[in-house]
Amino acid sequence: MSKAIHILQLYPDDMNIYGDHGNVLVLKRRLEWHGYTPIVTEYNVGDAFPKTVDIVIGGGGQDSGQEKIHKDLLKIAPKLRTLAEDGVPMLVVCGLYQLFGKFFQTSKSHRLEGIGILDIETYGSNERLIGNTIATTEEFGDIIGYENHSGQTSLGDSAIPLATVLKGAGNNASNGHEGARHKNVIGTYLHGSVLPKNPLLADFLIETAVVKRYGSFTPHVIDDSFAEKARGVAAQRPR
Repeated sequence: MSKAIHILQLYPDDMNIYGDHGNVLVLKRRLEWHGYTPIVTEYNVGDAFPKTVDIVIGGGGQDSGQEKIHKDLLKIAPKLRTLAEDGVPMLVVCGLYQLFGKFFQTSKSHRLEGIGILDIETYGSNERLIGNTIATTEEFGDIIGYENHSGQTSLGDSAIPLATVLKGAGNNASNGHEGARHKNVIGTYLHGSVLPKNPLLADFLIETAVVKRYGSFTPHVIDDSFAEKARGVAAQRPR
């Protein structure tokens, strides 16, 4: 059996409204192509938190989904903060991106305290930011995805923007940034799912996890021609 990498998927029952489970599928397949054995644990409200975690993945959901998981997320927050500070790679999208910050205040002024891994604050609004998005980074090139959110997120002093928006809105309607980073934790509003069209981002999560677990990573050459075609088509789509 090849070396195992453990993926923790947070709240797939309630935070998977935009097909973000596709991010887990991409990591599983690319880990196999790189010669590793992916082991996926789904964590839902009330489950036992796994002892071994190499990658954390979380998706988006409606406000009602965020409210449903909120108390449980606060309960496991110390474990997640410990993993984050220890360098475990994480990708959290939309609803969980917001709750990984300081707080999310809904458009009805209901405030959900976040777990504070990311230095961000989010306020719900009546304006919905929807459409194809391209955001550029130094590390991963252009990240291509699709945003659909009414939350307006601002970054604090210690948060690093994931990307600069080339097309779309990103974190909010004004500042031109998309997502946020802290150590190896990445938060983003991009669905799509985001990883199928962004293999460099997927392999960052994989390489970081493998090096942390086993000390080194020797990637296999993967034919990403279909992903590149998908990126090309998506980049030409209207907003």
